[in-house]
Amino acid sequence: MRLFKKNKNLYSDQELLDAYKENSDQKVLADLFSRYTHMIYGVCMKYLQNQDDAADAVMNIYEKLAKEVNRHNILNFSTWLYVTTKNHCFMELRSRKAEEKKHENWKEDYQIFMESEVFLHPIDENELHSEQLKLCIEQLKAEQKECIELFYYKNKCYMEIAEILDINEKKVKSYLQNGKRNLKICMETANDKKE
Repeated sequence: MRLFKKNKNLYSDQELLDAYKENSDQKVLADLFSRYTHMIYGVCMKYLQNQDDAADAVMNIYEKLAKEVNRHNILNFSTWLYVTTKNHCFMELRSRKAEEKKHENWKEDYQIFMESEVFLHPIDENELHSEQLKLCIEQLKAEQKECIELFYYKNKCYMEIAEILDINEKKVKSYLQNGKRNLKICMETANDKKE
């Protein structure tokens, strides 16, 4: 179908749609799309709630339109475009949720690593068996001493120590951190005396 009217607004949506399907003329599709740009942007704003994301979505929908129009028998272009826009936004939101979930999982994994016993409470393997360290452990408060011994010498995890001592895991973590800090001070003091 060839378009002869000078004013593009004189053509119906269906005429422009048929002309595009026949010739794949991007100008015709752009003319048709431009009639609904505000509607598309408004729908995108409603769902995506961000101007930049909505503007990006408008461009993505136009690109999608060029591919999808020939695959469908569109009887009412404005309705079809509205539904396509909504679906695009839903897919975008679903993708965001998946990204957020991935990011949350990464953060959890990173947090677990950062809170892992080895990362939080490293003690040199050689130090573990030194007489000076054993003397320093004896000087710790009872709770710190128990946690240090269970953790380093009996290889118990936070949960196991919490069960054995009948305390919560946060307390275990705190006793280990404070115990480790006190051990470090004790070891440094002992080394200073040797020098």
